[in-house]
Amino acid sequence: MSIMERYLIVGLGNPGQTYARQRHNVGFMTLDAISCKHNVIFTKHKSKSMIATLRLNNMNVILSKPQTFMNLSGQSVQELVRYYDIQPDNILVIFDDLDLPIGDIRIRKSGGSSGHKGMQSVITLLGTNTIPRLRLGIGRPPANVDPKDYVLKPFSEQQKSHMNSLIPKVIEAVESFVIDGINTSMSNYNYTSPKE
Repeated sequence: MSIMERYLIVGLGNPGQTYARQRHNVGFMTLDAISCKHNVIFTKHKSKSMIATLRLNNMNVILSKPQTFMNLSGQSVQELVRYYDIQPDNILVIFDDLDLPIGDIRIRKSGGSSGHKGMQSVITLLGTNTIPRLRLGIGRPPANVDPKDYVLKPFSEQQKSHMNSLIPKVIEAVESFVIDGINTSMSNYNYTSPKE
């Protein structure tokens, strides 16, 4: 691999403190945890994104939190891909998934959006669904709760504890994607959370 090879890790979410702890913002939460571990700071970038940069095994890694609001996330990702000349295989998009139980991790090389409008925006504007992604399960809401409302609410205390305990594993999965490649990260970090 080239010493200058670049990776783009995108966490999907909505900008602003109002949305910060909502279920829909687990992508942002993950990148905040990665930046804290590696002691890097997010700064404003011209491509509608907050970014931070770090090095892993001589690879340049760009962390991106799009500031376009969720449904337009692809605008920011498209601009970053063009600006940094990043190949789709070197992108990892992290987002929440209603169809996975709380705490489950699924890493895939390609596929659809799983109904996630932020991921669909990325797929549409990059013109390919061959984009590695890491989905974090947030579980389905009770039958009487609209999924649109559910994703825009904070985790319960029990769910928050569960997610906090999972974050170190998610960070390892992201680092493995960069250092070892997608196949290794899929083999080692696809995870089904123990059910009570």
